[in-house]
Amino acid sequence: MTVTWTDTLDNVDWSELSDLYRKAPLGDKSPERLKTVFGNSMFRRFGYEDGVLVAAGRALADGLDCSYICDVAILPSHQGRGLGDALIAHLVECSRGHAKIILYSVPGKEGFYARYGFRRMTTAMAVFQDQDKATAQGYLAQE
Repeated sequence: MTVTWTDTLDNVDWSELSDLYRKAPLGDKSPERLKTVFGNSMFRRFGYEDGVLVAAGRALADGLDCSYICDVAILPSHQGRGLGDALIAHLVECSRGHAKIILYSVPGKEGFYARYGFRRMTTAMAVFQDQDKATAQGYLAQE
């Protein structure tokens, strides 16, 4: 398996990226929404195998204080092959120099990210568009 990595948005097929997120599974994210969020992210990474998008992720960053890694997705057929490691290592390296690097994880994947020095925050809080759904999926604590 040879994966070609790129940070450029020039050739991204936003529908293909949307499909990757559905398959990963990280939810239903429209191509238009993904184009906006990736376009507004300081760091991003796309992995292609034989021209097919198999991995993607991004980090919102302000250049000094905070970098927030999110939307890390690997095609299920390619999970367990080191692509997640390569993607996270790249985004963490790009984020070096920020006072803090924050990562948003799917529940149950925290152990994977702990290998990169990420630790559970005790003060993190969030407001979700659908609070009940986020609670049911394990993203928010039961109050």
